Amino acid sequence: MQPEPAFLLHKRPYRETSALVDLLTLDHGRVRAVAQGVQRPGSRSRGRLQPFAPLHVTWVGSGELKRLRLMESTGSAALLAGEGLLCGLYANELLARVLPLELPGREVFAFYSATLEALPRPEARAGALRRLELALLELLDAEPLFRDLGNHQLDPQRRYVYRAEARAFEALPAGATQGLDGRTLRLLASGQWQAAGLAGPAKAVTRAALAPLLGSRPLRSRELMRQLADKRLRRER
Repeated sequence: MQPEPAFLLHKRPYRETSALVDLLTLDHGRVRAVAQGVQRPGSRSRGRLQPFAPLHVTWVGSGELKRLRLMESTGSAALLAGEGLLCGLYANELLARVLPLELPGREVFAFYSATLEALPRPEARAGALRRLELALLELLDAEPLFRDLGNHQLDPQRRYVYRAEARAFEALPAGATQGLDGRTLRLLASGQWQAAGLAGPAKAVTRAALAPLLGSRPLRSRELMRQLADKRLRRER
């Protein structure tokens, strides 16, 4: 095979000197493989196989578990720290958990690459993560459909909650204060995910849509982000 662009999503030790890795690749989606000898002291591949660093890889094997043959670095890793690093860890954990093995998705790869470029800039992080989440949901045919449960347009004067099993929004009783208002949801439906004031609603919608795909096991990266937010709040007090 020709060398394929890839990023490391997850790595864990495997046997004595190897590692079991999950890679996001351009044409084959998420690939799981054994990187032989990468844990050996002095291994050149050990320094290349790092999160957020662009790679070119090849592999062999017809089953779900491949064996890496070539692994070359094609650039420097994104320089992430603090909240930007946690956002990068979230993107990696999300894709490793939700993306099925070997499901091609060039859009997901493109938006992941764009996310890594955006994460060093605080003002760009939320929008980049939402675009990545939406690309993932679209690939899995699980993106929100901005209609009510009866397949009608959303009423700007009503409030709604998202029902992932129907991929639609349930209207709440008149006077309800919870949920999201129809006007905001219609703005999101028109693609205005990065408009001023819509960061919170956009995050709420994608989180609700991803919940069934993630299951009951919480994301470790979300817990780390919550701890960071709590620490900042205590400092401000």
